[in-house]
Amino acid sequence: MSSKNTNNNIDYSLILIILLLGIISCFTLYTIEPFLPTIYEDTNFVLQQIVWYIIGSMVIVVIMLIDYDRLRQISWIVYGFGMITLLMLFFNVPSSIVHEVNGARGWFRFPGITIQPAEFMKVFLIIMLAHIMVKHNEKFKTRTNKSDIWLLIKIVVISVPPMGLIAVQPDLGGFLVLAAIVTCMTLVSGIRWRILFSVLIVLLISVGTIVIFYIRFPSATKELLDNVGFEHVISRFNGWLYPETYGDSGYQLVRAMLSIGSGQLSGKGIGDMELNIPERHTDMIFSAIAEQFGFVGSSLVITLFFLLIYRLIHIGLQSNDQLGSFLVTGFIGMFTFQIFQNIGMSVQLLPITGLPLPFISYGGSSTLTYLIAIGIVLNINFRTKVYMFD
Repeated sequence: MSSKNTNNNIDYSLILIILLLGIISCFTLYTIEPFLPTIYEDTNFVLQQIVWYIIGSMVIVVIMLIDYDRLRQISWIVYGFGMITLLMLFFNVPSSIVHEVNGARGWFRFPGITIQPAEFMKVFLIIMLAHIMVKHNEKFKTRTNKSDIWLLIKIVVISVPPMGLIAVQPDLGGFLVLAAIVTCMTLVSGIRWRILFSVLIVLLISVGTIVIFYIRFPSATKELLDNVGFEHVISRFNGWLYPETYGDSGYQLVRAMLSIGSGQLSGKGIGDMELNIPERHTDMIFSAIAEQFGFVGSSLVITLFFLLIYRLIHIGLQSNDQLGSFLVTGFIGMFTFQIFQNIGMSVQLLPITGLPLPFISYGGSSTLTYLIAIGIVLNINFRTKVYMFD
């Protein structure tokens, strides 16, 4: 059989997409800075974002030098490291470096830098799940209901601890991203559809029960959530469904929609922003793009994200290695959910969860995490062999 070895095949189109998103990020941050609160007046977000992109690019080069199959050897190490950092946040040790923002205890603060472990846990969990799935499939060559259920149990056991620790920070957005990652990877794990369908039915019944309980007993539900530290969940849902009525929780959403709407077709122009929106340089950066460049500029950004996901899907399908396919699938779930959630919450399609827009929102931990993910994807594509007539 003839074969075509595509080693040394670097996906320049994917690199170009990331480069364009990085340029959009830095330019948008530059236009936003004059409109940010005075507490940020001494912070150069553009320079810091460029630094993180440079660091991330260097990390990508290092990742490209190592065969991605070696990730299996360190899967337990990175997963364990991620769990330790999340446990440190949970137990508030050491308290001198644990940092809290808006009631969420999810950061470590060091001199000149702040790290968010939940961001890196996304990649660590993807690596761990991919390893577990490949190892399971190597052991069970013949699939049975018993082996599929056993794989599902493994996935749950690995996924629930980090999801739980992130949920109690509380970080609803981070929890949902991990849920999206686990869902996507489970769908391609090889588990029989009738088993997955049964699990889906159970989840739908559980969610439906919770919704009915809230509708019938709203006060009791609110009291229960307050007691377990999730009072912000009801607040955000009310702010999403009734932003004008619940002024405190709906304030950010109302101003974001006014900002996006004011951009109309072609935008108001560079630097022409009249509304101050909380966290505009992070969670609400899409509103700044829409206000300045209108529907045209917003569509350009969405198109770049569409091309990004398209390239990831193409690389995942082209990979003839289970580990590579599972890894790329996890990253597809991570990016797709965050893009849809961030843009959706800006236009009231979804509740506000505090998730950044990948590659565009300001953030050191998030930007570095996304670039690590792209480095692994480039590595997979770099070492994929395509056989003719396969």
